[in-house]
Amino acid sequence: MSKSLTSLRPRRRVIAAAVAVVLTAGALAAVGPVTAASAAGYPSWSDVEQAKASKDAQQAKVTEIKALLDDLTSKASAAQASAAAAGKAYQDAQTKYDAATLEQQTLQDQADEAERTAKQSEAQAGQLAAQLGRASANDVTTDILTHPSASGDLLYELGAMSKLSEQADGIYSQASQDRGVAQGLADRAEQAKEALGALAEAAQAKMQAAQDAADRAQTAVDAEADNKTRLEAQLTLLTTNAKNVEAAYDKGVAAEKARRAAAEAAAARQAAAAAKAAATSQGGAGGGTPNSSGWVRPAGGYQTSPYGYRVDPYTHYRALHAGVDLAPACYAPIYAAHSGTVTFAANGGGYGNEVVLDNGGGISTAYGHIVDGGILVSVGQHVEAGQQIAKIGSTGWSTGCHLHFETRVNGSAVDPVPFMAARGISV
Repeated sequence: MSKSLTSLRPRRRVIAAAVAVVLTAGALAAVGPVTAASAAGYPSWSDVEQAKASKDAQQAKVTEIKALLDDLTSKASAAQASAAAAGKAYQDAQTKYDAATLEQQTLQDQADEAERTAKQSEAQAGQLAAQLGRASANDVTTDILTHPSASGDLLYELGAMSKLSEQADGIYSQASQDRGVAQGLADRAEQAKEALGALAEAAQAKMQAAQDAADRAQTAVDAEADNKTRLEAQLTLLTTNAKNVEAAYDKGVAAEKARRAAAEAAAARQAAAAAKAAATSQGGAGGGTPNSSGWVRPAGGYQTSPYGYRVDPYTHYRALHAGVDLAPACYAPIYAAHSGTVTFAANGGGYGNEVVLDNGGGISTAYGHIVDGGILVSVGQHVEAGQQIAKIGSTGWSTGCHLHFETRVNGSAVDPVPFMAARGISV
């Protein structure tokens, strides 16, 4: 889900409890931000008060509010499901592209090696041809006729030339085979490369669709959070003899704001403590001042899984792991490895909550498995190297808190270890 969808679920349980308090004690410890009572499509407090003057009007208003509540819940649920599906589709498309890219690179490497082998075979065959040419320059048959006494040596020479010729024929044949293998591999590599374009476009389109779906889901969830509590309080006003419900609602909103501020401060302290622990005891710190190349380590923690094919610990199937995993403490900071622009900040399917940065020059970096509510940036935002952009979590296909970190060149995933090492950073 996008950065705060899942984190809103506990709020709904609090809402239900708050309404129960109103029914029993005439007080409402409301949660959720204040929204103008006259918001389009929603009844105001004065509308509700007026409806109590008539039983029919009161019942109609109750029916209206219940329908609005059902609609809010339905839209939020549907949007969240759509976002999850879009995130999974994006992950599938990206994984397919990454696997195809690695296959194409492997084919190209094999083609290059076969080309080198073919050239070596051709060079060896050429050397033998030169030897045969030099031997043929001496007319052996003439030597036998004019120097019969040396015919034994000359017949030996003829036999040696025959052997040399056979050897040359064999090497020429091998060179021809090597050349055919090289050409075949090169053709396959070229075909695979041509297919990459469509796969890359599909992955990019799916990523944008996932971002759009996440944005719609966030809008739906925000609408539910903004209006559900007030509507439930208005139902309480309509269906009970509770007094001062609106005042209790406003007081509850203020109290919730204070509670949230305290929770955010506590989370910041927790993240700072986690960062300190990662820096002192878990394989190196992240963030800090960029080096001369403009790069920083994206998180603290030891590397727990490298780039390459593996049996995925979550799915238990063999698949390409297109990045490296770093595992500091849960909620530890995730930093931008290089300055760039946020191009994705949403549900990435198996990547969990994910942020992708365009770092310029065809380079991009991705940060996955972010904790729910832990994305601290938004699409289009520019960030600096070393700036905290998220918090470590275990969302998506994850078996424990860690950062899945990817480096990409022109869209293709490359091993982050040598990539970052070339820029002076050890991961």
